Amino acid sequence: MTVKINTKDGQIELTDDVIATVVGSATTEIFGVVGMASKSALKDNFQALLGRENYAKGVVIRTNASGDIAVDVYTVMSYGVKISEVSKNIQERVKFHLENQLGISAEMVNVYIQNIKVLGE
Repeated sequence: MTVKINTKDGQIELTDDVIATVVGSATTEIFGVVGMASKSALKDNFQALLGRENYAKGVVIRTNASGDIAVDVYTVMSYGVKISEVSKNIQERVKFHLENQLGISAEMVNVYIQNIKVLGE
């Protein structure tokens, strides 16, 4: 599925992989986020962290009939962080990056925590 943006010069189509890369990059910048996790954790090995080239596996983009998008982000967080604050920061950062880098706005950003990692062990 693609997001289409009409401009005076023509139409721009953004694939889900492009949006997922922006979302994944914005998410991994947040303090307390260890990395991205697969949305189908049991199938793809629950413990594996996704690298930059696989962010699309940890992000789901949904578009409704009116063209609004909703983003689901699957993360692995660090032990000891306040999950509600980190999740709120993810939501704000993802919306900011989507608007500033791609010119699209997300109606909703859902954060799913797939695992908690204890760092240093």
